[in-house]
Amino acid sequence: MSWHTELLLSLVLLSSVPSEAKNVLLLLADDGGFEMGAYRNRIVQTPFLDALAKESLIFNNAYASVSSCSPSRASILTGMPEHQNGQYGLHNGVHNFNSLPKVHSISSVLGKAGIRTGLIGKKHVGPDETYKFDYERTEEQYPINQVGRNITQIKLFVREFLQQTKSTSNEPFFLMVSFHDPHRCGHVTPQYGSFCERWGSGEEGMGLIPDWHPIYYVWDEIDLPYYVPDTQPARYDLAAQYTTISRLDQGVGLVLKELRDAGLEDDTLVVYTSDNGPPMPAARTNLYDPGMAEPMFIRSPEKGVRRNEVTYSMTSHLDLVPTILEWFNLTHPQPTTLTGRSLLPLLFQEPSNQPDDAVFASQSFHEITMAYPMRAIRTKRYKLIHNLNYQLPFPIDQDFYVSPTFQDILNRTLANQPVPWYKTLRTYYHRPEWELYDLKMDPTESRNLFGKSSMKDTFQQLSERLQKWLEVTKDPFRCAPDGVLQDTGEYLNIPTCLPLGH
Repeated sequence: MSWHTELLLSLVLLSSVPSEAKNVLLLLADDGGFEMGAYRNRIVQTPFLDALAKESLIFNNAYASVSSCSPSRASILTGMPEHQNGQYGLHNGVHNFNSLPKVHSISSVLGKAGIRTGLIGKKHVGPDETYKFDYERTEEQYPINQVGRNITQIKLFVREFLQQTKSTSNEPFFLMVSFHDPHRCGHVTPQYGSFCERWGSGEEGMGLIPDWHPIYYVWDEIDLPYYVPDTQPARYDLAAQYTTISRLDQGVGLVLKELRDAGLEDDTLVVYTSDNGPPMPAARTNLYDPGMAEPMFIRSPEKGVRRNEVTYSMTSHLDLVPTILEWFNLTHPQPTTLTGRSLLPLLFQEPSNQPDDAVFASQSFHEITMAYPMRAIRTKRYKLIHNLNYQLPFPIDQDFYVSPTFQDILNRTLANQPVPWYKTLRTYYHRPEWELYDLKMDPTESRNLFGKSSMKDTFQQLSERLQKWLEVTKDPFRCAPDGVLQDTGEYLNIPTCLPLGH
């Protein structure tokens, strides 16, 4: 059985746990991808992220468990997929998109253990009692750009949190700095640019972020990723995104300097990742690799850890809660079932005999009108996606719909003009129930092998592993689309899938 599918009813404390472990700093990008030198992007300038990567273990097979903002943040903070923690879609009190009330978040578990918790930047999960932090400077108290993009203000909030922590007996802490870059903003405040790349730049009427030195990119010199159409609007879009990636990078540098100036660098585990992929076609809201593959690196203050090295171990955001708990020598409250594992052993040594491990993904909504449940399993070689509502067109989220990139795809398609893209709008909207890809031979996930006789055994193995994970995590969709979940009456509370034609 894969280590991701074992039931970790309690976390085993391993010898790699540092005896003097004190603090964790989690740095989270918003819709960030691999736009940095550490992941071989030769155009975008990210000196601070690259420097952090050189001091860290770099993960080359890290994946989000859901490709949507609030569900991803909830999975990062609970160690549970969206269908298990209940945060099915974007946090919205009107539509009651919140996690289940009895779910334990990492902040609540650490808080009860006497560890000070803080969140600076974008929160976007609920309810408040589940995701309560001792120190909060989020969009619930301030404008989102001020707490998520104003890197000078973020720096000052970090300084305040660290000073308060040191003044209260220097207690251990967990601090999450949740940047709002490089999220789109053109649908809300188009005057600031499609990615708010003008906001705070010092241009007339844009305000000024004192610590930010904007970097601008030439649109026709960018190396486009394969999933972005090679058009001028898409290139302009990506150039704007790169400017905000550079702002994010400079913000990371400021936060790490505050940690260093406070004398806490040698006591703090630092994690960098992003909630989901970029807001581009086939990326965010998709379970294709551009949507769920994430940058991640971990810097440990321990002696003997791997630095400026790469691990190819399959890693999920669901592993972060077990990692943080092990760092603090804590176990998770019963009876919660976590399917992740601690990543601390990887910081010291790559497993000599890696099994054909897998990560799992689960997505049900993005916005309230975007019901498109998908479940997926990804190994190093294969990916299987189950589109439960395959009869419906794939829904498009509003901020991406009005983006220059997607509007150009729409206009070209409407005018019967060629779209220099690896898909067509029709194939993007209309998907089969099952998608099976050989990622070694087809890294762009362009050739669906489902139904091929040569892939019958592979499909059987992957679908069985996926179904088992859905059962372990009590997915309410696990009988869909061809059955009904029955868990009462004559079946004695044993969940059973009954066929629709029964």
